[in-house]
Amino acid sequence: MFQNKISLKPYNTFGINVYADSFVSISALPKLKKIISKNKNVFILSGGSNILFTKNIAQPVVHINLKGKDILKNSNKTDFVFVKAQAGENWHEFVLWCIDNNFGGLENLSLIPGNVGTSPMQNIGAYGVEVKDCFYELEALEIETGKIKTFKKDECKFGYRDSVFKNIYKGKYIIINVTFQLSTSKHQHNTSYGAIQKALDDKQIEKPTIKDISNVVIAIRQSKLPDPKKIGNSGSFFKNPVIPILQFNKLKKEYSNIPHYPISDKLVKVPAGWLVEQCGFKGKRFGDAGVHKNQALVLVNYGNATGEEIFNLAQKILKSVNNKFGIDLEIEVNVL
Repeated sequence: MFQNKISLKPYNTFGINVYADSFVSISALPKLKKIISKNKNVFILSGGSNILFTKNIAQPVVHINLKGKDILKNSNKTDFVFVKAQAGENWHEFVLWCIDNNFGGLENLSLIPGNVGTSPMQNIGAYGVEVKDCFYELEALEIETGKIKTFKKDECKFGYRDSVFKNIYKGKYIIINVTFQLSTSKHQHNTSYGAIQKALDDKQIEKPTIKDISNVVIAIRQSKLPDPKKIGNSGSFFKNPVIPILQFNKLKKEYSNIPHYPISDKLVKVPAGWLVEQCGFKGKRFGDAGVHKNQALVLVNYGNATGEEIFNLAQKILKSVNNKFGIDLEIEVNVL
């Protein structure tokens, strides 16, 4: 059942060539339950889009490859629908499937790498939308007991790129499917964030469909972000910091063009990519580890970089941003 000494390079979007002492890919829930019943100390791997491997993995690696999508009954209502997707479904393909069925809510999250199962774990988000906005519930397998538990939205305690599965329940549950509540009519468009509205205006689209918004988001992301299939990366490497308004006002006196997004009357979000760029790292390359030329928020593997080399580059960036702006950036990617 388990294979020995398997390279995890095909299973992580950074393309880091580390090895699993033992590895198995799971496509059926009964098989997953059987493996967990015999071994509690496993390493769970999904789409590998939010991981930076810096060493080989000694634990048995269990790759979650559960597939399937279901449209659930919605109590005869016609303005929304419940859709359940298994954890191993590719996120972007799932979003496109929803759009093809005229299910709205996830279009701003188009082209985000990874799988459905990890989407609520870090509450993925982009262009003013987060998974929690459409999340209804998920089912997860408790590793210790082998029982399946349902988590409603409030139980997940979603935060900015955060949930209970990244902290208090980390390593205790395996997400097996996620259910979303999506609109079927009167879609609520979110076009104010980033360059979405400008791109729609440029195309002279006055009444955009969810497909129009998805297409624009895809085009914007492709213009800024590298394709992991061509250049190893994990998307945004750092979280956008949220700082007190008083600290922001001091920075604005020195950097009048600093971009920002008000969170409340006391807090402001500052783009981490802008901070990194101001420190001179955008487009810089250190061997095969580097910072992408179009988006300073993205660290890349140009071929044969090790995870340690990319992590060391991240540490240089953290130190530089702190020295220049007094802001402590937080790494969004899981470093192992």
